[in-house]
Amino acid sequence: MKFGKVDNPEIIDFTIPQTHPDTIRVLDEQKNGEDLSIYVGCAKWNRADLKGFYPRGTKDELEYYSRQFNCIELNATFYRNFPAEQFQKWYDKTPANFKFFPKLGQEISHWKRLVGAGDVVNSYIDNFSNLQEKLGTIFLQLHANFSPKSFDALKNFLVSWPKGLPLAVECRHTSWFTDSEISKEYFQLLEDHNIANVLVDTAGRRDMMHMRLTNNEAFIRYVGANHPTDYDRLDAWVERLHELKEQGLKKIHFFVHQNLEKESPLLTAHFIRNLNESFRTQLRIPNDSSNGQTQLL
Repeated sequence: MKFGKVDNPEIIDFTIPQTHPDTIRVLDEQKNGEDLSIYVGCAKWNRADLKGFYPRGTKDELEYYSRQFNCIELNATFYRNFPAEQFQKWYDKTPANFKFFPKLGQEISHWKRLVGAGDVVNSYIDNFSNLQEKLGTIFLQLHANFSPKSFDALKNFLVSWPKGLPLAVECRHTSWFTDSEISKEYFQLLEDHNIANVLVDTAGRRDMMHMRLTNNEAFIRYVGANHPTDYDRLDAWVERLHELKEQGLKKIHFFVHQNLEKESPLLTAHFIRNLNESFRTQLRIPNDSSNGQTQLL
């Protein structure tokens, strides 16, 4: 994942900004009796990216991956609309507590730019539905040049999105975050439609650390820099998420990326270990021989 990559990550201030005041308001307004739900995973499961993660002789990568992690950020669906049968196969070979968080295709977000994409969207949703209860939040990632000039296209898309089907949106054009009036209107749009606002923690785009949640879901895409500071950054996230939990946060969806993905499982294991200690949870730590009977949230 090259997005936000910098040559000298050691000079970046990775401090997590203060939580947006409206995040605290949203969490307070949406307090309910639900149990805390935590899903942590990588973006891919293929052996070529996660070198060294799979034991010698592993025959099915997804089957092994899904027994180490409780979710996957399914980036593969950005590049193609897999047939319903493929999703059914993925459903059949993963444990009951596993979830997929698929990305809507580039035909929708980058080529059609949300306009006249209804049939394609419906096709994706129909195929995703074969994941049944293992379908997590679907997410829409817009092109970096998708600016607030296209606000109406985004609004129309979100208004037409099926109610009750979880969606998260990631805008990348800087104006969505650097112009306070645009930000206010954009965040309110997401909040009005109960759509999650994706947080992206990457070195070269600190403006995307807006810390503004628009519903009771923290959908976080963490991009390591293949640098020793990656671990300190993850420790800071554990601390901040604990604070948000105390303020009422009920859903944590955290996905670890790296420019060189082979280190993603190591970072994720470190994050889960510290999360378990802070939250008193028992999420499975990938490739950890100390794992016993695991209670997955």
